[in-house]
Amino acid sequence: MQHNGVEETVQARLILSPHRSARLRVVLSYLPEDPFAVRTAFPAEFSLDDLPDGESTEDIVWVFARQLLSAGLELPAGVGDVHVRPAPGRRTMVELRAPEGTALLQFDTTDLRRFLWRSRLLVPEGEEHLHLDADRALAQLLG
Repeated sequence: MQHNGVEETVQARLILSPHRSARLRVVLSYLPEDPFAVRTAFPAEFSLDDLPDGESTEDIVWVFARQLLSAGLELPAGVGDVHVRPAPGRRTMVELRAPEGTALLQFDTTDLRRFLWRSRLLVPEGEEHLHLDADRALAQLLG
């Protein structure tokens, strides 16, 4: 766990085809200073970008709404680049769309619920606005 946030490493499956998948480590993180967002990071070797042989980069990080992740545990949710939906067998599918292609990840729903529960201990749903630093956000935008 980070000193001021929640970080949890979980296992997921990257769905490659109807009959093939690869296990990967995904780091879920939540920071109270960015109260509406969750971050998912997975190893660079699973990137859709073409990297020269032997070249590694930092983890791939996707940032999207905590509410989207929460809603997608119960019903299909999402517009645009990130979609979340329940799947059979206490699983949750997260679809990430980029110009390079689409990645479909399967998570154990229990892992996602635990992560969301821990994030809500820091910032309850509906109280996110109390954690916003308008001056900092404006400085970053103008930065």
